[in-house]
Amino acid sequence: MNPYIAPIAMLCASNVFMTFAWYGHLKYKTSALWMAVLVSWAIAFFEYWLAVPANRIGSSVYSAAELKTMQEVITLLVFAGFSVLYLKEPLGWNHLVGFALIAAGASFIFRG
Repeated sequence: MNPYIAPIAMLCASNVFMTFAWYGHLKYKTSALWMAVLVSWAIAFFEYWLAVPANRIGSSVYSAAELKTMQEVITLLVFAGFSVLYLKEPLGWNHLVGFALIAAGASFIFRG
């Protein structure tokens, strides 16, 4: 398993699970809150099976700050796709500018 690539792939997959866990229930607002919490928790369980190993594997070549920054940028990308494709909420220019600024800030973490 390539320690440079595996964490990125695994964090992408884990973020898909976590995005569904955190925001997927928004399409089912009439469901009981306790049910949304239990289903979200069950989905998040699988996210941990990807995120924890991704960070363990990645720590051999990336710093903790780099791994966290990578995870945050991946989260934004996954969430943007999720928001448009699943929730059917458009992304405006302000969202794109904000995401771009966050990504620009993240690039400084990998300098040095």
